[in-house]
Amino acid sequence: IRAGMEGVLQRLGDPTTPLQAGQQLAAGALVARVADPSKLKAAIKIAETQAKDVQLDQVAEIDTRNGVVRGHVVRIDPAVDNGTVTVDVALDAPLPKGARPDLSVDGTIELEHLENVIYVGRPVQGQPDSQVELFKVMNNGKTAARVPVKLGRTSVNTIEVVEGLQVGDQVVLSDMSPWDGHGQ
Repeated sequence: IRAGMEGVLQRLGDPTTPLQAGQQLAAGALVARVADPSKLKAAIKIAETQAKDVQLDQVAEIDTRNGVVRGHVVRIDPAVDNGTVTVDVALDAPLPKGARPDLSVDGTIELEHLENVIYVGRPVQGQPDSQVELFKVMNNGKTAARVPVKLGRTSVNTIEVVEGLQVGDQVVLSDMSPWDGHGQ
């Protein structure tokens, strides 16, 4: 059997039952897996609740843990699998050394680019376009006072502050519900 493409042989048969010499296969059975290491893509799993904002051609960065490569979204899987949607990212720059098929990577997709925005890490109760009360650190870290904060757009780990905080303010992002009855 000759592969229909140039590449590196990754596996003979399927992962659970490797092929044996002389074995007969049914028509359409998986014989081998071949990958072209010069034409790799990244498959990123996105939480189904956030996949609604992903669109084709959005800019992405793929962290191979040996370098970061820029790319763009080329495919969004229409199906949900275990609460995630698979997004394929074509890599626009040369791959760093050590990049290979099935390498675990982290990816960030830029949904929107905002300038001059105040943002904080996402608080426990932080939902987009909502009003929350956060404890703002005061007196050189000796006290914290409850302040109303209006939140805007969100990403996985950060959220926009529309009003209620200034640049440089420090806030408590963890669950402060045991102190709901206290203002300070």
